[in-house]
Amino acid sequence: MEDQLAALESEVKNRATAARSVEELEALRTDILGRKGGRLSNIMSGVGKITKADRAEFGRRANEAKTRIEAILDHAQARLSDADLQSQLEKRYDVTFPGTPPRLGSIHILRRTLDDVADFFRSHGFAIVMGPEVETEYFNFEAMNIPADHPSRDAMDTFYLARENGSKDPLLQTSSAPLLRTHTSPMQVRAMLEYPPPIAVLVPGKTYRRDALDARHAFNFHQFEGLQVDRGITFGHLKGFVSDLCRHLYGKTRRTRFRPSYFQFTEPSAEVDVSCPVCDGGGCRTCGGAGWLEMGGSGMVHPNVLRAAGYDPEAYTAWAFGLGIERIAMVRHGIDDIRLFTENDPAFLEQFA
Repeated sequence: MEDQLAALESEVKNRATAARSVEELEALRTDILGRKGGRLSNIMSGVGKITKADRAEFGRRANEAKTRIEAILDHAQARLSDADLQSQLEKRYDVTFPGTPPRLGSIHILRRTLDDVADFFRSHGFAIVMGPEVETEYFNFEAMNIPADHPSRDAMDTFYLARENGSKDPLLQTSSAPLLRTHTSPMQVRAMLEYPPPIAVLVPGKTYRRDALDARHAFNFHQFEGLQVDRGITFGHLKGFVSDLCRHLYGKTRRTRFRPSYFQFTEPSAEVDVSCPVCDGGGCRTCGGAGWLEMGGSGMVHPNVLRAAGYDPEAYTAWAFGLGIERIAMVRHGIDDIRLFTENDPAFLEQFA
């Protein structure tokens, strides 16, 4: 068995010297020193065939042989590593060749659009307030004059959340079913409950509805809500403000129109259209030949909504309107697919850097 150890050590020395790659050397290490099936282990497993008197001496020599084999392999490992490093150092690089320019991040186009809207509102004395994305049925529906049996609740197609009695979040402990808000309008009542009149606020934020994802619809999108409450507020104030906003967003030559509509939380209500900035009202693919683009809903805040906030509708009137950030960005920049905003394609995003 001692002859076997000597032969194995000699073989290892020859094979390690001849090895030309780290992979080849690692295969040799496994073949010789592997715990299962390693050739040194196989030799040492025959110690039971040796007399007890000779076992200690054989064990000592086997361990010494193992130490020398490991040293041979480590030396070969160092040799191969040094050779690889030297090969890397000898490579020639053209330092004058232009490198790959790094891709720089930028503000997302939706954020840019929202910042533009916020600047306009700030310049008109409006405060910006934020509201919770997880809402209650009361603020999302009842306080907005949408009772439990109203069919518009089906049209909203709401994401409801499970109640969590042990949650530290008071919204998830309420007896009113928690949900992901379907619009930013709940903040109308929340803002009026927080501040006495008069108030003028902008409410931006994410909203959620169970819409099928396609080029024009998303289940998660952004809105902003404008609200002004004071004595003597009229629909004329609303029209003037929204018209100025549309001209700010789409150009000074844009025209606006208000079509009679119906929303539960405003009376009277109107849809806001802006003349198509692509064809200037002449009719094109962007506007479907109509010359106008629908922007969002507006109207005078319903008296029931004012009452829900503790305001006297006999003393105060208010206007409110809501527009979609994605829709504004799509019109302003000629984007025809809402999914591009969330797919994070660098080629798309870098156009607006």
